[in-house]
Amino acid sequence: MIRVVVVENEALVRQGLRRVLELDLEVLVVGEAFDGDEALAIIAAARPDVVLLDVRMPKRDGLAVLAGLREAGFFPPCLVLTTFDDPDVLLHAVRAGAKGYLLKDVGFEQLALALRELAAGRTYLQPGLTDGVLRGLASAGAPPQEPAQHDALTERELGVLRLMAGGYSNREIAAALDIAERTVKNHVSSVLAKLYVRDRTRAVLKALERRLL
Repeated sequence: MIRVVVVENEALVRQGLRRVLELDLEVLVVGEAFDGDEALAIIAAARPDVVLLDVRMPKRDGLAVLAGLREAGFFPPCLVLTTFDDPDVLLHAVRAGAKGYLLKDVGFEQLALALRELAAGRTYLQPGLTDGVLRGLASAGAPPQEPAQHDALTERELGVLRLMAGGYSNREIAAALDIAERTVKNHVSSVLAKLYVRDRTRAVLKALERRLL
């Protein structure tokens, strides 16, 4: 059973999401929230497997909720739902630690698939959105052309990459993996080189595109 908290500003949308989710016998809605402050309280109490998270809300928006979850120490996989196909929002959500991103006009099957992917520890981006973000990054200065072949990431590098996707700093990654911070820096440099990208954000987006996360 996948336990879900629905965080949505609009009451009709929130109620609609709950009714849709109740069609899936493997999903249980364990809480609902109207704004960011209420979301943090309910998530802490309900301890869900996945959070459906609106972006634009009163008091705290979705990005602020992601930051609050990290500070609180309990950070369940969050699937960001938004009406707007905005590459900047997606980019900031990924940086803040979101594991999934969907537009609100998706169908039930895609929503159910995304929930299962996040509950299983994977990520899910709505097809087509990643391309928009990469085009947005390219417009700010395109990276060098990627070679046809690239070296595979090691298990340790994949572990570092997963923590990078969660927004963790080198010091936090070193503590989590019980290795030296200098070693983490070396792994990060290797990940960037193997994915042929210039920075951590592009590395996470490229990993999402290739389903490495």
